[in-house]
Amino acid sequence: MLRYKINVLEALRDAGYNSNRIRKENLLNQSALQYIRQGKIIGPIPLDIICTLLQCQPGEILEWIPDEE
Repeated sequence: MLRYKINVLEALRDAGYNSNRIRKENLLNQSALQYIRQGKIIGPIPLDIICTLLQCQPGEILEWIPDEE
């Protein structure tokens, strides 16, 4: 199972990208923001945009943990 290693919205805020700016500049769509808020994993395109904004690798944002059986 994939999960976020960091609080993505907080990291974006620290980098100067609050929700209003993200929407206003059309950086991420509303569904991607909602997925992040809910802890659901976003697709590769929004992940690429976030990595670009934060200047980081996907592995710094996401981690894989084995499912509990």
